[in-house]
Amino acid sequence: MKNKEMELVNQELWESHAKWWQENFSDGADPEYEEQILPIIENWGMGHTSVLEIGTGEGQVLRRLLSTTPDSLRLSVGLDPAQAQVKVAKARTSGATFLRGIATQLPFLPDCFDLVVACLVFEHILEVDEAISEVARVLAPNGTFIFLLNHPLLQTPGSGWIDDHILMEQYWRIGEYLKEDVSIEEVQKDVFIPFVHRPLSRYINLLTRNGLYLQEMLEPPPPQGFLDQAWEYREAASIPRLLAMRMTKR
Repeated sequence: MKNKEMELVNQELWESHAKWWQENFSDGADPEYEEQILPIIENWGMGHTSVLEIGTGEGQVLRRLLSTTPDSLRLSVGLDPAQAQVKVAKARTSGATFLRGIATQLPFLPDCFDLVVACLVFEHILEVDEAISEVARVLAPNGTFIFLLNHPLLQTPGSGWIDDHILMEQYWRIGEYLKEDVSIEEVQKDVFIPFVHRPLSRYINLLTRNGLYLQEMLEPPPPQGFLDQAWEYREAASIPRLLAMRMTKR
């Protein structure tokens, strides 16, 4: 299947599973967002005047920024490929504009945002070169790109906690890290989500080629609320699930 055809499948899957995402990962339902992801974005997003969020979902990131930076933030726009997400985002959020669109064709003029946010989005985008190029195009000089990913090394497909009963030890197995991989994962019964794995070097080199340079990187341990959900999660408390990067456009 070609990338364009796969992107259509991708959009259809996100459209059909929008309610699943809204019920499980927004409005306080997910401890990783509440205890870790939203605070990181809030901290790095302070002082900006115009923000675009790519893959906004039902708008919880923009709501957080609007509630914590009301004096500085004059323009807030959220873009998502799923109409079901855009509809709920508009209903739940005041003070922001929500549009249906895709990361590879951002409907904005160059240099028009001083902050762009992509939170757990690019691991679901096939045409990553085009998408990063679009981020760089719409981001103003000296602007900030907040880029959050499922950790591409430690959350590689095939990775996981192993109980080796022969060697009598436990360890975290890492899958084929260097192999770029496209898969559709059943993350819950009858919920299928597309996932693209890429090595970290693929992202960093692509960002740099587009004039986006790393200022700060975080690999935080899973938050307590996540670890408390299941005993086996506590066994992997030292394995980060999240990679957060703050980039600046030069």
